[in-house]
Amino acid sequence: MDPFIIAVIIFLATYAVIISEKVHRTVVALTGAVLMILLGVVNQHKAIEGIDFNTIGLLIGMMVVVGIAKDSGMFQYVALQSTKIAKGKPIRIFLLLGVITAVFSALLDNVTTVLLMVPVTLVIANNLRLNPKPFLISAILLSNIGGAATLIGDPPNIIIGSAANLSFNDFLFNVGPIALIVTVLTSLMLFVVYRKELKTADKGAAKTFLKFDPRQAISDVPLLKKSLFTIAVVLLGFLTHGATGLEGATIALGGAALLLLLTMNDPEKHLHEVEWTTIFFFAGLFVLVVGLEEVGAIHILAEHLIAWTHGDPATTTYALIWGSALFSAIVDNIPFVATMIPLIQNIGELTGIPLTPLWWALALGADIGGNATLVGASANVVVSGMAEKEGHKIGFLEYMKVAVPLTVVGLIACTIYVGIRYV
Repeated sequence: MDPFIIAVIIFLATYAVIISEKVHRTVVALTGAVLMILLGVVNQHKAIEGIDFNTIGLLIGMMVVVGIAKDSGMFQYVALQSTKIAKGKPIRIFLLLGVITAVFSALLDNVTTVLLMVPVTLVIANNLRLNPKPFLISAILLSNIGGAATLIGDPPNIIIGSAANLSFNDFLFNVGPIALIVTVLTSLMLFVVYRKELKTADKGAAKTFLKFDPRQAISDVPLLKKSLFTIAVVLLGFLTHGATGLEGATIALGGAALLLLLTMNDPEKHLHEVEWTTIFFFAGLFVLVVGLEEVGAIHILAEHLIAWTHGDPATTTYALIWGSALFSAIVDNIPFVATMIPLIQNIGELTGIPLTPLWWALALGADIGGNATLVGASANVVVSGMAEKEGHKIGFLEYMKVAVPLTVVGLIACTIYVGIRYV
């Protein structure tokens, strides 16, 4: 059988089983990945090369840092302080955490942000006896939207910035304004969707929670100082990676090693706390996408998307926003963006149209479109994995019922913004 057909069948079958939730998604993804190799679509060497170890290393490193830091009571302190600021009102807490997530995602990256924010969210939800799912879904959506605002906020932006020689300020001034608008729109829509659920908190639990002094949550002051120092070093590394040339994985794993050295902890306990099911799900997903790339499936789809526009600047820009969003919802947005970059460069050479609006269209489509499904972006997979570990599994279709309409509204706003400002 044609390798192209085999690859497409394996990918679609894997995706269908993941959506059905009859089998654990990590098992399904790894099975699909192995089938890609066994059936000759891609050899083992290329399959392993296709796994983005920068993403994997970033996740493992930050999971270790967060796992050690939480023993200091840091997240309980942030949870208590946030609750006090919001005066124990669930809706205020919900909106406040959403804003914090979006801002942090722009300054750090969205994966690091959700790794830091999800433990805080779970502490608040558990103590106020609230359903944590609205908070977790909000974290996914707003981390991706906030991450779109800057060069370092989302991995596709780093790839685009490198290829197009775009700086941190270029992203901030061009994509930042629409990211802010979409953050506000999404927060308002989430409030409308979940306002009833956020009113069902036990008022007695809220009053009890508010009585606690946040400082009493700190159980280990020396560990807190070491954790804050390490996190500060890691954040500085993320903010200066453009100047230092250090990748996210190196910075995160370096932070993990530093904190382990400072605490002299046995690494076995903290390595057990790494979300290995999430890590292996990513590995399987990357190999599945490599299979599609190897047979040219993603390239063919991207070429059709460009051919449909006939080189018209406006049509090409709008098609990139919506086409990138569609593909990023289905496959991870990192390999898709990597595939699209040479095609966009070819368009510029053949037609002479300005490429700057196309870069912003690609970034917005890939970043915002990744919100549509639980596998559309790295942050989505991480949050759903952490939620499942805590007994709050977010269903694939359950998530899409909320995320897809909000994603469409966000993309409409992006289309209008790009149309007015660039087209």
